[in-house]
Amino acid sequence: MLSTIINPPSQPAAAPVKNPTEGASSSTSLSRGLTPKELGCLTPGGDITLSRSELSSMAGSIVSQLDQYISTAPSTRNHQYAGREGNSVTGNSEEDDVALANNLQAISVAAQMIGDNIYKEPKKTKKAHDGYQVTAENFESEKHFYPRVLNAQIHPMVGYFFSLGNERIIARYMHLNPQVNEDVLRKCLDYVPKHFQWAGSDLFNVTTASGHRQMIIVETNSCPSGQKSMPLLSELDEHGGYRLVLESAFKDMMDTADRSLGGLAVVCDKNMMEASGYAATLAEVMKEKVWLVEFYEYDQDPPVKWIDRVMHIRDEKKEWHSIRACFRYVTQKPWNRFPLYTRTVVMNQTVACLAGGRNKMMAAKAYEFFNAELADSGLHVRVPETINNVTKNEIPLWLDSMGGHAVVKVPYSNAGQGVYTITNKQELQEFMDTPQHYDKYIVQSLVGNASWSSITRHGKFYHVGTIPNKKNNTFVTDLRMMVAGNKDGFRPICIYARRARKPLIQHLEDGPSTTSWEMLGTNLSVKLPTGEWSTEAARLLLMDRKDFNQLGLGVDDMIDAYIQTVLSVIAIDKMCVRLMKENPDGNGQTFDLDLFRALNPDSVLWQEIMV
Repeated sequence: MLSTIINPPSQPAAAPVKNPTEGASSSTSLSRGLTPKELGCLTPGGDITLSRSELSSMAGSIVSQLDQYISTAPSTRNHQYAGREGNSVTGNSEEDDVALANNLQAISVAAQMIGDNIYKEPKKTKKAHDGYQVTAENFESEKHFYPRVLNAQIHPMVGYFFSLGNERIIARYMHLNPQVNEDVLRKCLDYVPKHFQWAGSDLFNVTTASGHRQMIIVETNSCPSGQKSMPLLSELDEHGGYRLVLESAFKDMMDTADRSLGGLAVVCDKNMMEASGYAATLAEVMKEKVWLVEFYEYDQDPPVKWIDRVMHIRDEKKEWHSIRACFRYVTQKPWNRFPLYTRTVVMNQTVACLAGGRNKMMAAKAYEFFNAELADSGLHVRVPETINNVTKNEIPLWLDSMGGHAVVKVPYSNAGQGVYTITNKQELQEFMDTPQHYDKYIVQSLVGNASWSSITRHGKFYHVGTIPNKKNNTFVTDLRMMVAGNKDGFRPICIYARRARKPLIQHLEDGPSTTSWEMLGTNLSVKLPTGEWSTEAARLLLMDRKDFNQLGLGVDDMIDAYIQTVLSVIAIDKMCVRLMKENPDGNGQTFDLDLFRALNPDSVLWQEIMV
């Protein structure tokens, strides 16, 4: 158990607050609310030794006492908080009120001081290079695709799926799902997104005990990766999916940009392999030079700034250049660097991330709202059972309600960070002992093996997994489906899959040394201690003749994944529309912060948003 020892000052709070133990007899309510260890650790000059779980318990006691004290009528406080019923500590109601308030305030201050020392993170810094211009000649396939991808041939079944088109997809889906309203399905695939044009969903291929297979959404990401992992559909177009995204989604948006504002830019905070590929392809599509620049969260002197809501990029000569349209590949908390409303055209807009593209809390609500709209259509966004706005202390209770197996997520993290699979007491304790930046979490049902998946209202789902290898091992995989939308509706862009590090075991007791994350975690991104990102590309499964067969997928599975992805993107785009209000004067839009706060009550997140 992780502990910390610090020396508090002899006076935890400023005058007139007294020391928490001074003048407080064992008969006061303080000794009833706090343990002897908690009271003793606050003695002036003494060492404080509290684990995180003990600190959490102490904080809960303090809050409980404060709430009870505040809600108690002044005339009865001296009796309620007396050492013996009807006998106050001092015999004076007003003095008792002041003494108790001072004691509680002092303990609260001391607890806050302890928390600050435990949870304080070192200030991070990261410096980006100045921006530079890219031309069409800068596109070199080996710089923008994994080496494995360059030598891979697309699997015929995958190529066939991409050749279908939406009308044939609708016909096939209706044939297999006659209960679906065809008009609603067609409207969904023809939907024109207003804020969320480019997305990628991660899906699990799951089944039930009765053998009913389906694709379910794990999460939907704004500004997703994937191009470097997708074999070319046609050897005649070396740009592959890079060109598809730019021509099908970004080009429509660029047509609305004010050319007098300046040039074009690709801005990123990771994955330079793909970001530079988009920049060179954009230069090819638009026949002009494109700025490429990194924009990090902890950069004290970033090469990007906003003037009157217009983006400006600094070059190597320290000169600034205004930008009319920006292709955003910033994925880590983009809301603290990109305003919600800009004169520079940005794809995707920041609101797409807050509304669900990088905010799992809001995504869950977006799915609920859209599923209500889709009622009686035979369509709905399929997701694991999700509990929103959960505080840390509530998590063990929700875990018990799901049979002891669940997934806890920090709502605003991505790339596999902030996701905790919990299947036993040790994994739960490790999570509870881990310091977190935000106040709220989401808890989702866990999809594992048949004998250790979460119990939900809809029964158990468990992973289909890969075809067994020569050792009869089955691995968990997920599928990334990238889509883009424009005035003609949606289209699939690319697909890839990822597998977990270790194979699934039938019973958790069979592998006590194997953690659940090793069997269930599929994300390839690894954050290094330096803050840099690395990729475990060995677990990447391509849509080629070699890897695709391991997945056990067919055309109908890819169609199901595509439709689920489109539904999830529409749900988030509709949430964006709810959050962005037109100004009464018709000049631009305003973010509805009151609505956002009501839907996402996390004050730490609110403070990060660059309105």
